[in-house]
Amino acid sequence: MNTEQARAQRQWYVIDAEGKILGRMASEIAKILRGKNKPLFTPNADTGDFVVVVNAKGIRLTGKKLQKKVYYRHTDYPGGIREKTAAKMLEVKPEELIRLAVKGMLPKNRLSRRLVTKLKIYAGPEHPHAAQKPEPLALSSIGVIDRWLRRS
Repeated sequence: MNTEQARAQRQWYVIDAEGKILGRMASEIAKILRGKNKPLFTPNADTGDFVVVVNAKGIRLTGKKLQKKVYYRHTDYPGGIREKTAAKMLEVKPEELIRLAVKGMLPKNRLSRRLVTKLKIYAGPEHPHAAQKPEPLALSSIGVIDRWLRRS
């Protein structure tokens, strides 16, 4: 199967992030973006699907990551390093929190920079991609792990 056929078979999925654990959800999203869930997966081709994430404000982090996990950026000026905790990121830009988690799980190359553009993230429950008819995607492995974490 060639790249054109793979692009013709692309689908749109919508994921509700309410109550989901950030890292576990991000790894599943990265698999879908790369196309690893399809039999026609090719490592050097973009065979993945589009993913729309809604309710990004409702994402969860386990343990003390909300206070202890720190995101750094630099302004390119001397002494211009800036840091934000995960709690501040979740409050101000929950979309960026998910985008950074998914981007970190993709390979570091030109292809992954294109793959990240197929990820659409929204803080609330509405999204403007209804015309693409996205299918709701239940991340089954995440549900099993969530139930196990709630028991313990």
